[in-house]
Amino acid sequence: METLTVILLLLGASVLSVVVFRRLNLPPILGYLLVGTLIGPKALNLLAGLSGAHYLAEFGVVFLMFSIGLEFSLSKLYAMKRIVFGLGFLQVMATLATVTAAAAATGLSWQAGVAIGGALAMSSTAVLTKLLSERIELDAPHGREVMGVLLFQDIAVVPLLILVPSFSQSPEQMAIAMGIAMLKAIALLAPVFLLGKRLLSKWFFFVAHGKSAELFVLNVLFVTLGLAWLTEAFGLSMALGAFVAGMLISETEFRHQVEADIMPFRDVLLGLFFVTVGMMLDVTLVLANWPWVLGVLAALLLVKFLLVFGLSRLFGALSGAAMRSGLWLCAGGEFGFVLLADVSTNAVAPPPVVQIVLAALVISMLLAPFIVQYSDRLVLRFTASEWLMRSLHLTNLAARTLSVDKHAVICGFGRSGQYLARFMADEGVRYIALDLDPDRVRQAAAAGENVVYGDATRREMLLAAGVGRARVLVVSFIDARAAERVLRLVRELAPGLPVVVRTFDEKDLGRLQRAGAAEVVPETLEASMMLASHALIHAGVPINRVLRQIRQTRAARYRTLRGFFHGESDHDDNVHDSEAPCLRSVSLHDGAYAIGKTLSQLAVNEQEVEVVAVRRRNIRTLEPSGGTRFEIDDVVVLLGVPGALVKAEGRLLKG
Repeated sequence: METLTVILLLLGASVLSVVVFRRLNLPPILGYLLVGTLIGPKALNLLAGLSGAHYLAEFGVVFLMFSIGLEFSLSKLYAMKRIVFGLGFLQVMATLATVTAAAAATGLSWQAGVAIGGALAMSSTAVLTKLLSERIELDAPHGREVMGVLLFQDIAVVPLLILVPSFSQSPEQMAIAMGIAMLKAIALLAPVFLLGKRLLSKWFFFVAHGKSAELFVLNVLFVTLGLAWLTEAFGLSMALGAFVAGMLISETEFRHQVEADIMPFRDVLLGLFFVTVGMMLDVTLVLANWPWVLGVLAALLLVKFLLVFGLSRLFGALSGAAMRSGLWLCAGGEFGFVLLADVSTNAVAPPPVVQIVLAALVISMLLAPFIVQYSDRLVLRFTASEWLMRSLHLTNLAARTLSVDKHAVICGFGRSGQYLARFMADEGVRYIALDLDPDRVRQAAAAGENVVYGDATRREMLLAAGVGRARVLVVSFIDARAAERVLRLVRELAPGLPVVVRTFDEKDLGRLQRAGAAEVVPETLEASMMLASHALIHAGVPINRVLRQIRQTRAARYRTLRGFFHGESDHDDNVHDSEAPCLRSVSLHDGAYAIGKTLSQLAVNEQEVEVVAVRRRNIRTLEPSGGTRFEIDDVVVLLGVPGALVKAEGRLLKG
């Protein structure tokens, strides 16, 4: 019962801390570390009787290495080989050499220097990839460098996890142990790599034919833990076996399903691992050595920044991109904690040193999101060439759009953006597209598309694209946070410009509309309507009824499709219907009854008519509220059936 109480306290504290850290937009890893510190032997010591916690937590590392193996793609490595095995390799080796030299200068052994250097060389794959994705910078020059270096760091963890435990032995014993480990690895992994992919593909195909989700998950666990057990039985690391299992499965067609199935196990057990890492932290010892902690923290951030910056410049990057790469990669990462746990377990370095390095890593991960957030300002502040290049780029973009008026600005030139551009071109609507993938921009521009490299979430880029003269702006990528930033800038730069935003489903509908989107288009809704229309037609429903149903659904869902302005040609097009809702514009000239009164006072909406928009000084305001007060020369857009519209117009003009 006592053990159950402790586990419940552990789970409750973990849930609470992770919720708080997510609300603060900080990595949840830090929440787990905080929980571990509080319940650890140096604080409340709640897990004193729970001997299996550390062993269970090891499986968190096993599943983490498995998921890294799933991302390990030979084609990806080949495509990024220059960054991965050039910049990434040199960054890890330079950090190891620098920390080893510093350790020797302070009286530590070279083994401790290499082990701690390996821990400090790591950056956070989880945090940085998430930030790159949110900021739409995965395809930016610094984004590619960051991803390449992170990929090599993930690979480098595997030999380091094998190497660190041998450091507790004498140099002669270590050399023998490493030689034996190398032979064992070759003897075990050679047949696994030669036969594993073919056998695993057939085995997974056989299991998948069972059409059972739980059977598939059990099989994933069996393969992962089976290879981890096999490598441990050979005297190697369990993490190595899990990494190999991930690599083999990544080459099969079941990779994405496996990744989705394994994620809950990985995240829960990895959280438990970071709790055990937090238990290692002795707050009293850290506070007693706080100058050393701050010194190690400052050295970590400065040295890694300078190393990455210098190496990036050596590989031909411009100073701005090199500086961004250095700022992104200078903080520590989760694999640093994994290696420090091995350092502590095998007593490779003195406990006070481990505590100081551990505290510095935790603080650096806390600082990482803030460093990334201010990286652009720092680059512009200290890199003169960045100002010049950005000015030239903006000047060229502005020159291309200077003669363009009433055009469309397309943010994102992926598949959706390209389809949209073709529709625009077919209808004779000029457009300018902004995209952050340099390869895509180069190829599309060479084919004659009006697309330029640029970040739509930057004020100066939108100004150069001519948002002040544009007729519409479309956010064609799916990223609610980035779309909100674009909407905020558009509200400042061109308040009357309608913005259409693409989103995956309707969960972000409310906040995007509140941010100022004229329309939000969910992919799931459109896909469902198309599926329904085809299915109903094949089910024998007349096509005119299907089209009417789709039209009514869209009209109810999309504000800008609710009704239309009637004209004489509507009779010829067979679209006139006396009971169908339509739109009507009413101009409030001097003397109109509605001038000076609010929408609530006029009670127009109570007459089966809706005021959908008000145009004032050529600026359209969607969804006017009850407190909207009408002024001279306002244009009121009404939606309703023809008979009700006549009454509402009379109410506005005559009272």
